[in-house]
Amino acid sequence: MSTSQPDASRPSEAGPGDDRATPDDLLHARTGTDVSPEDLVLAAGRDVTPQNLEWARRKLADEGPSALDKLLP
Repeated sequence: MSTSQPDASRPSEAGPGDDRATPDDLLHARTGTDVSPEDLVLAAGRDVTPQNLEWARRKLADEGPSALDKLLP
């Protein structure tokens, strides 16, 4: 098998001048819906416990829905 042929199962690599970067405003996962304390706890990688839910409620009260944007890419 020749290694000079590109593997058809792999996507082609970006060529010079091919801008494939995703704009920052498209990277955020929030859909415009309300952010719940459970959403914030899970986005932080924590278990849903009463203590973590209280942490999330305080964080949402202080920072609003943007608290989720700060945790997610």
